[in-house]
Amino acid sequence: MKGNTLNKVLIACCLLAVVSCKARKITTANTAVAKHPSRLAIELNDIRSHQLIFDTFSGKARTSLDIGGNKNDVTMNIRIANDKKIWVSITALLGIEVARAVITPDSVMIINRLQGLYVKKPFSFIYAYTNKQINYNMLQALLIGNAMPALLNGDAALDTTNNAVTLSGNLEDIVYRLMLNTDLRVTQTNLDNHNQGVSLQVSYNNFIQSGTQKLPSQIDIASVAKDKKIQVNLHYVKVDLNQAQDYPFSIPSSYSPQN
Repeated sequence: MKGNTLNKVLIACCLLAVVSCKARKITTANTAVAKHPSRLAIELNDIRSHQLIFDTFSGKARTSLDIGGNKNDVTMNIRIANDKKIWVSITALLGIEVARAVITPDSVMIINRLQGLYVKKPFSFIYAYTNKQINYNMLQALLIGNAMPALLNGDAALDTTNNAVTLSGNLEDIVYRLMLNTDLRVTQTNLDNHNQGVSLQVSYNNFIQSGTQKLPSQIDIASVAKDKKIQVNLHYVKVDLNQAQDYPFSIPSSYSPQN
């Protein structure tokens, strides 16, 4: 992996929820919801109750990255302390770690081992790569296959055709569609901001059992921001929930801050 693409790889893997913002009333007509507003509220509560519930998450994923045509195959080890931090280690050939990152609701820290550099910034650092309304919970949901919280709002249009559930609507300038299977687990999330030329599509497949819960073992992410295109395909080969784990991160004294 080329050193000068490393930070972009980390951002692509960890920060691909490119749009999120405060909800307003949708303009899409939906007579079923208008006549029965409680039906949507009941469905949303049911969806929330079927999301992955955990204290800690640990996953090992074989990952294919395509960032503007620059392709790399890596292994990502992801650890999450629910609502607190996301820890990511990226290894390349022969299991050599090339990068490590820790993301919290307030900060982003990255070690670039190939170049001996580090990044230590407030969470707002990611706004150089994403919409300024993004938050930590959106990133966490993306990596574990949960519904992005901002999409489970009371203004969505509801369709329950063929026992599957689709929620759709507008979040300011963003058109969204959330698709769920019969287990009320997310199978696809689509976000489009046509005015800014930004879109995100995330597909979840091959659901596996972990204890009493199900989660996707395959996550495919396609992001377009004007002329920038990113494709990330994660295949979890190992997943553990609620196991004791640590989040080691220290910046070697010989490393320099990256401008």
